[in-house]
Amino acid sequence: MTSHASNRARVVPLRPAQEAPAAGVKEPLWRHVVGDVLRRERLAQERTLKDVADAARISMPYLSELERGRKEASSEVLAAAAHALGLTLADLLALAQGELVRLASAGRGSTVTSLGAPVARRQGEVRLAA
Repeated sequence: MTSHASNRARVVPLRPAQEAPAAGVKEPLWRHVVGDVLRRERLAQERTLKDVADAARISMPYLSELERGRKEASSEVLAAAAHALGLTLADLLALAQGELVRLASAGRGSTVTSLGAPVARRQGEVRLAA
């Protein structure tokens, strides 16, 4: 008598299966979001790349690469760029986080909000939007 038992091992997952992102929906990269925030802030202040790069003590081509999301900046460089724009590093990251939540919500088609309210900037200050 022969047994036709399966040679396949039983696999027990260590982690619960995570929901896969919707097909065709890509999460934005952090460097793209931060770069967009830097560029938007600079343009809102009607300042040139050269002006902000000089104030931040970084090269103009490097700031351009940051704004286009081509480079991952260190926290020191991000802080310098933020300070050159009159922001703190926390302000810059809060603005980027709000944008990331907005993009993620738009990609899912839902109205999910972040733990904190989206950040709005008015007349040189960053505050939570109502």
